Amino acid sequence: MNPYIQKRRWKFLLLAFATVIAGASLWYTNYLVKNISKAERTKAEVWAMSNKNIVEMPDVNDEFITFIYSIRDSLTVPAIVTDEVGEIKFVRGLDSTKTYINLPDEGTNSLNPKLTYDPQYYKQQLGEMRSQHTPIKVSLTSGEVQYVYYKDSLLLTQLRAFPYIQLSVITIFLVIAYSVFSSSRRNEQNQVWVGMAKETAHQLGTPISSLMAWIELMKSKFNADDDPLILEMENDIRRLEIVADRFSKIGSKPALNNQVVYDIIKDYVDYFKVRVSDKIEFAVSGDQQVEALMSIPLFDWVLENLLKNAVNAIGGPGKINVSISENLAKEQVYIDISDSGKGIPRLKFETIFQPGYTTRKRGWGLGLSLTKRIIEAYHKGQIFVKDSELGKGTTFRIILKSNLKYEPTTA
Repeated sequence: MNPYIQKRRWKFLLLAFATVIAGASLWYTNYLVKNISKAERTKAEVWAMSNKNIVEMPDVNDEFITFIYSIRDSLTVPAIVTDEVGEIKFVRGLDSTKTYINLPDEGTNSLNPKLTYDPQYYKQQLGEMRSQHTPIKVSLTSGEVQYVYYKDSLLLTQLRAFPYIQLSVITIFLVIAYSVFSSSRRNEQNQVWVGMAKETAHQLGTPISSLMAWIELMKSKFNADDDPLILEMENDIRRLEIVADRFSKIGSKPALNNQVVYDIIKDYVDYFKVRVSDKIEFAVSGDQQVEALMSIPLFDWVLENLLKNAVNAIGGPGKINVSISENLAKEQVYIDISDSGKGIPRLKFETIFQPGYTTRKRGWGLGLSLTKRIIEAYHKGQIFVKDSELGKGTTFRIILKSNLKYEPTTA
């Protein structure tokens, strides 16, 4: 079975398992909450009846009064008794330390140890009880009506919050598990690509060596050391060597050296322009002295991708300009690559750097994604679409550090 399909099935199984756990937990917790809530309501009703008996039977024997008091005192949930107009008559199970406030001593800044009753605390608690449960109505034989309010116990309150906490934990677990699976898959894919790249470099080595030998033979046999066609063939073979070198070094740490940016770009543009339509004009301008830390093989790869895209975008006669400048304040080098092509919609400025995105029928959509990785991951720089207008052209900007303390990153 394909390992990627198998991992996808594991993801679905993991999601289904987590969903079942969450659903079962929610159902059972809700079941417990309902049962505990009913039990607390019953206790509150018993407590209300015991209060009524205490009020209406003051002359019964002491043992019965003690029994009634024990029933009343057995209530574990906080409760408040009010009359018909809402005046508090009795409280049960509330924090007594919050029912008093300190009064400042007159003439001093110290607090008077004398305490006074704080009615706001009871009113606040009564408001909470009214919002939670319907009060229990108690009708006395004297015609007076009292109302017993109560609120959820600490256990019930925690149980009500428990499903949300559990769902949050399950969600975090799913996110972490998905990230681990995705990271594992990406690592495996990267290892496959690295292996393929190194094998490609190895396979290219033999024909490149043969081509070099054949050229040397042609030079000696036809006395063609200065023949322009032979020189261009040598340039192409050197380019093949660079490509093979790129592939062989994928997965290793690229070496960055201080380079004159103008020279690197001019050398590559001179090589590239004779291999595309002569209807396209190339120009390299700007600061010819500015330097930056660069890997020449990797940066040539960036130029190759950007210039090929520019040529494809033009599709006929046009211009490609490369401009170099330096921002001394930020210690940055700006490289602007402009073309007179068909342009890019503004909504696609970020999308074009995503792997797989392409507007060509036979393209893989990896060029700009690779370019972005080379600039950002290996050169610690930036690349983005600086400007583009449909029908007029596009400008890509590369930003490199002109004074960069660089630590290599494994490809």
